[in-house]
Amino acid sequence: MDIHTHADAHDLRHHGDAEVRDEKLTDLAVNVRTNTPPEWLRERIAGSLTGLAAYPDGRAARAAVAERHDLPARRVLLTAGAAEAFVLLARALPARRPVVVHPQFTEPEAALRDAGHEVERVLLREEDGFRLDPAAVPEEADLVVIGNPTNPTSVLHPAAAIAALARPGRTLVVDEAFMDAVPGERESLAGRTDVPGLVVLRSLTKTWGLAGLRIGYVLAAPETIAALEHAQPLWPVSTPALVAAEACMSRAALAEAEDAAHRIGVERAHLLAGLAEFDEVRAVEAAEGPFVLVRIEGADAVRDRLRGLGFAARRGDTFPGLDRNWLRLAVRDRATTNRFLQALDQALLMLG
Repeated sequence: MDIHTHADAHDLRHHGDAEVRDEKLTDLAVNVRTNTPPEWLRERIAGSLTGLAAYPDGRAARAAVAERHDLPARRVLLTAGAAEAFVLLARALPARRPVVVHPQFTEPEAALRDAGHEVERVLLREEDGFRLDPAAVPEEADLVVIGNPTNPTSVLHPAAAIAALARPGRTLVVDEAFMDAVPGERESLAGRTDVPGLVVLRSLTKTWGLAGLRIGYVLAAPETIAALEHAQPLWPVSTPALVAAEACMSRAALAEAEDAAHRIGVERAHLLAGLAEFDEVRAVEAAEGPFVLVRIEGADAVRDRLRGLGFAARRGDTFPGLDRNWLRLAVRDRATTNRFLQALDQALLMLG
């Protein structure tokens, strides 16, 4: 693992949605599950529109999230997506030496830098399978951010390895935006109250298709929640988003998410098997999320050719620790994957 403190040319504000704007492409760039939100959730959200004259009241949704994780409500904060939570953490919590473990979602570092922090990077390496070695994180770090499963590597780190990063006086931020796409949510730290300084972030965007609604939440010690809440604007989460959050905490919704996680695992295995047929492609095979990371020499040119063939893939060079030879691919249904593999074959032939 490598440690870097300098800023570089990585575009931390580039996200997958930029790959599909203004063009009709089959989307493998954005990690939102297809055919979502489901009809029952759309109906619940639509039903909330009759109450828009009243100011949002988050108590029911907060209680539902707390019950889902077997926590008191004072350990829960609802946010306008996980992205808002990163901004709140950067602005509200003191940090003298923040460290972000990369490659991972870039918004936490961007938010820290915008708040005036100098951010240190711990870079996980391909030769180690992009797996975490807790000893690589500087002992002096008082705020550490890591994703699990990590975007874009799709690696699921053992909960014990992440918990080993906890220290008295250190805030340990774990981005679990994709954890509900892992069957059984194994290795999750959500609901744990025995890990000092633990802050877990969750998103309802990916599994439920709510990117346009903006809803997520934070699980942390009451004093941390209070500090973050103090930094929030009034009524930060809309009534439709609150209704969606409460609905997604129901037993039926959790069972549906679990079923979707199992189906994603099957479709991911199919994608990985197809990618393994190409000598030019090397995938991170330990993938556990709804996406896979692949290395292709000249991947930036392959990506351009894929666009010409009707497919959008997420460029990898905006993630610290990766370069232009990496692409992230969302897991889709078998028919879409088969069409993509045919397009990839054509794109690689064009390069040859």
